[in-house]
Amino acid sequence: MNQPQIPQATSPLAMWLDYLASIHTSAIDLGLDRVQAVAKSANLTKPAPTVITVAGTNGKGSTCAIMEAILLDAGYSVGVYSSPHLIRYNERVRVNGHDLDDEKHAQAFAFIEQQRGDISLSFFEFGTLAALRLFQTESVDVVLLEVGLGGRLDATNVVDHDVSVITSLAIDHVDWLGDDINVIGFEKAGIYRSGKPAICGQPKAPSTVAAHADDIGAELYQVGIQYSYEKTSDLKWKWVHGSYALEDLPVPGLPLQNAATALMALATSHLDITDINIVNGLNGAHLPGRMQVINDKPTILLDVAHNPHSAGYLVEKVAQQYASKNIHTVVAMLHDKDIQQTLCELSRIASSWYPASLQGPRAASADELCQYLPGSNDKYDSPVKAFEAAMTHAKAEDVILVVGSFHTVGEVLEHWQSKGV
Repeated sequence: MNQPQIPQATSPLAMWLDYLASIHTSAIDLGLDRVQAVAKSANLTKPAPTVITVAGTNGKGSTCAIMEAILLDAGYSVGVYSSPHLIRYNERVRVNGHDLDDEKHAQAFAFIEQQRGDISLSFFEFGTLAALRLFQTESVDVVLLEVGLGGRLDATNVVDHDVSVITSLAIDHVDWLGDDINVIGFEKAGIYRSGKPAICGQPKAPSTVAAHADDIGAELYQVGIQYSYEKTSDLKWKWVHGSYALEDLPVPGLPLQNAATALMALATSHLDITDINIVNGLNGAHLPGRMQVINDKPTILLDVAHNPHSAGYLVEKVAQQYASKNIHTVVAMLHDKDIQQTLCELSRIASSWYPASLQGPRAASADELCQYLPGSNDKYDSPVKAFEAAMTHAKAEDVILVVGSFHTVGEVLEHWQSKGV
């Protein structure tokens, strides 16, 4: 087999992404030895003065988005690394709220290619190191680093971070992390650091989280113990840590549990943040693909919920906001997710189903989805075709919900944007 041609710093980003996908045997390859060696030799283990790393089954993106909005309001320069993307790779690295252009990504990839020598890196590892390089070259004050998978063995864990966050714990990625919640808790807690703040936003977390924090001497802040939060009205909530309370906070457009976790992480970061910054950040925080409305008449609602935990949260929100509406549910999923239980959650609000197949090695087919759906449903070979079918059937007062995966939402969002609506 011919070796793929190595792109240059001036090569198109698409060429780099093809190259990254071709040079390692597996897309996911847990373990830190290879990526750590490159990170150390390239001086990337501390890409900014303050680094906050965020792990969790759900809520990583929301927690980072809320911290980002508050920190930007406070005048800090902020870098955010997240995955996967919805439409363009560039979405994975944000600096001061904006994606970076293709040229900067290509230059960062070229730097990592030079630094890695003969060390093999997976697509995610290469991308993570390139993101750290970008934060370094952009001279950001704070990096918010979203863990890809698990925690202990994820590529992001090579970084010397100052605050570690677990947003939530549920069973997901069974092929990689298993189905034992205690094991999952231990894997996520692998990002905790001795003598450093360790936040856990999962109520009644498995005992392995606190046990690991205790073993290594991390400073654990557990929701319901060291800090708490409470919704006081439809529009207001309060956050409490010890004798310190923030009252009459605005309810954000993202999950309240994640907002409370974000505030605890920032409170331990020693960064200079005022109550006004918090209020402005909560009011301004948003994230594509999370309860995202792109149209009314009919309402088109996009959400990347892809496991029972996130689907349950989505169902509650949709039931509140769109009570008694017809919900046309466009769904496509990856086969390594808990399809049966996720669809079971969504069935509580779905009036009709539009099951679709995704493409790629991890994709589930519409036939797989239909095993768990009531009645006989038309099947579609792509989320876009399913979405277009829903558009023909939906009345102006109805809701079209697009759900099940980043891939599902990304394909429909790109299609919608291409129409220039």
